[in-house]
Amino acid sequence: MSHFSNIKTQIRNLTSLQSALTDLGVDWKTGPSQVRGYQGQTRTAEVVIEQENNYDVGFAWNGKEYELVADLQYWQQPLSVEGFLNRITQRYAFHTVMNETAKQGFQVAQQENNQDGSIRLVVQRWSA
Repeated sequence: MSHFSNIKTQIRNLTSLQSALTDLGVDWKTGPSQVRGYQGQTRTAEVVIEQENNYDVGFAWNGKEYELVADLQYWQQPLSVEGFLNRITQRYAFHTVMNETAKQGFQVAQQENNQDGSIRLVVQRWSA
């Protein structure tokens, strides 16, 4: 018998999560919507990624952060669960840094996408 798994993340900002998914070319819809699982089971999530096999992946708010919600037996993404979360977390962090630095008056002076997949940002702020 299969069931939903909830995987904890450090993702707390919905807008940055949605931007990260878009960056990675993931087709998602905003919720609250139902994540479909085994034998008609559902869970409510704020972001839902529909899969062709009719078993969805979602991100649901648990009061502190967005957890990945899915029936892992029916995982149908191009990356493993760990690889998927790693890529999303990196893009999420990028958007969070960009948003927070912009709020504080910083601008990106330099951005390097390294061969190892890491991103190097240099930000600056001019003061009068």
